[in-house]
Amino acid sequence: MTSISCALSRPLLTSGYEADESHTIQRCELSGKLNAIDLNAEEQNIAPRFYKKQDPFAVLTDIEFKKEFRLTKNMATELIHQLSPMLQEESRRSALNTKMKVLVTLHFIANGSYQQVIGRNIFAAVSQPSVSRSITDITDVLNTRQQLDMFVKFPRNFQELRQIQQGFYEKFGLPGIVGCIDCTQVAIVAPHTNDPLYPEHIYVNRKGYHSINVQLICDVNCRILNVSAQFPGSTHDAYIWQNSDVNGLLQELTNRGHTSYLLGDSGYPLRPWLLTPIPNAAPGSAEERYNNTHRRIRATIERCNGILKSRFRCMLKHRVLHYLPERAAKIINVCVMMHNFCIDNQLPPPELVEDMDDLGMDVVFNEPNLLNNAYLAGRRQQERIVQQHFT
Repeated sequence: MTSISCALSRPLLTSGYEADESHTIQRCELSGKLNAIDLNAEEQNIAPRFYKKQDPFAVLTDIEFKKEFRLTKNMATELIHQLSPMLQEESRRSALNTKMKVLVTLHFIANGSYQQVIGRNIFAAVSQPSVSRSITDITDVLNTRQQLDMFVKFPRNFQELRQIQQGFYEKFGLPGIVGCIDCTQVAIVAPHTNDPLYPEHIYVNRKGYHSINVQLICDVNCRILNVSAQFPGSTHDAYIWQNSDVNGLLQELTNRGHTSYLLGDSGYPLRPWLLTPIPNAAPGSAEERYNNTHRRIRATIERCNGILKSRFRCMLKHRVLHYLPERAAKIINVCVMMHNFCIDNQLPPPELVEDMDDLGMDVVFNEPNLLNNAYLAGRRQQERIVQQHFT
């Protein structure tokens, strides 16, 4: 086999800083000018007076820029140049150019602010409709297959597969691991009750709020190899996995005699290509040592999720994406893409924000048939690993 196809699913139908005194004064002046917009005129349906937009590349230091947009200036410039050929510049004088559209979108996913707040920000002093159009345009372009495959990719050949396995082996001493898997809930506003495409009730998760259940697979460095944001919050993690392209891909590799597997929690079915904890392991036993190592490695995906949501805070539970599921899924994909962009450019992780109400819904997968050949093969795989590495 010469290649392994990417299995990224289609979306569904900081730290503080110190600035020098003069720069602080400059920013205060800019903010003051922006706040001077005639709000009474808006209430009277009269066109408000917007002041000249400020270029954040010019007025912000490197530290301030990264705080606001999560990318460095060089990274943002690279992204703007990459997307420019796919975005047609509008002829209206008031229309935003590609640079401003990208920055508006980055600021939104970084801070999770409502569009109205972003529209008032000194870095994108634009109307709320322009903010909305910007987020739509940029998320649509980034969700094309070409862009998705550029930022998020499962190993495409055996060389890439072995590199990921080597990373886990060097850190944890277990061979064959190609990633850690888990799902995370991302809160969304409730769809309309009678919506024919997105009926409200299927988005209510086990903890009672509306969400999309997002499957993530990451490598040892918390780089996301696969994302699926197409299932509503009530969907079981195991169902999402069973409908994942990666599931079929790893099963095919196993059938061909290759040892490549993910690590997942007890919410997933045990298979040779997805190893879960051993239930009821006796204290001090080899099985318990296996479980302890399994848990330690699996913490990688929990850290990955924490970094993702702390860097792009629109995904935090209390921020809530105020979009229909299809658009929310595209925004989630963009957050994952920019997360990988940051890792590829070796940006340090942000200070983690606690968002504990999303991971681990504590649902154990009950194997419907313990004589299932795939389940039995998974048990034999577990036993081999326990025998070779924990006894």
